[in-house]
Amino acid sequence: MDKNAKIYVAGHRGMVGSAIVRQLQSRGYTNIVVRTSKELDLRRQDAVERFFAEEKPEYVFLAAAKVGGIIANNRHPADFMYDNMILEMNVIHAAYENGVKKLLFLGSSCIYPRLAPQPMPESCLLTSSLEQTNEAYALAKISGLKYCEYLNRQYGTDYISVMPTNLYGINDNYHPEHSHVLPALIRRFHEAKESGATEVVCWGTGSPKREFLYADDLADACVYLMENYSAEDLGNETVNLGSGKEITIKELSELVAKTIGYTGTIRWDAEKPDGTPRKLLDVSKLERLGWRYKTELSEGIRMAYDDFLHGESRAER
Repeated sequence: MDKNAKIYVAGHRGMVGSAIVRQLQSRGYTNIVVRTSKELDLRRQDAVERFFAEEKPEYVFLAAAKVGGIIANNRHPADFMYDNMILEMNVIHAAYENGVKKLLFLGSSCIYPRLAPQPMPESCLLTSSLEQTNEAYALAKISGLKYCEYLNRQYGTDYISVMPTNLYGINDNYHPEHSHVLPALIRRFHEAKESGATEVVCWGTGSPKREFLYADDLADACVYLMENYSAEDLGNETVNLGSGKEITIKELSELVAKTIGYTGTIRWDAEKPDGTPRKLLDVSKLERLGWRYKTELSEGIRMAYDDFLHGESRAER
């Protein structure tokens, strides 16, 4: 990518999109185009087509998405499927129609089967049933990556799909219902510490294992791939983005509590769902491409909590 090339980052206000913008700026890219959801509703095909026709971006990072944790995905599957599928199809199709040179689509590791082999290779996609609690979101993301794959095959476009593991970091979402596990734990233990609560109740058994990647590391990987590899180089297949390390939810909770300084008891509500037993990505392909994560989990949680303390208003979004 030329440093002056026009680059559109969809979803720039979210944790991932804002990290990509920071990464691009740090590398000297000067022509970054962004729009808020009020300025451009990506669910409106006419608005998206008009934006692309007027702006003519050369490169696109598609980080916009409707996201949430187990509770939100379970309660609102129709909303998660519709919003994600329609916005990604609108953006990808408009990119194709307007001659975008290269596009990077951000999926999610939840696209892989509930009982996929561990660690999960890219090749296990669509080999068995998905996790029911986030099936709608996963199906939407699978549709997006497959549309990129089909456009590359049929029309020779250069659209890359990447599948990140669980993400956290600066500008995360701390909403009590719509946040993911790590930011939810940060908020819960912070509020328990502030209120002097002697006990914090966490969902499930604490036994599931999860992998985490700091959002700025993810952004670094995304820009690295856009700068150095084409879809053809990648075999027109998705690329897993992760750390290759896992931790139980129980261990994660204890680490978050320690970082925040909460000293009370952690109680597990086993009547609540655990979700997928294990979700570790096989990142050997990414490492062969020359990239590896930089931020260890303990340091990343410290930086995320510091950001939370300096922007607690985000917890009410």
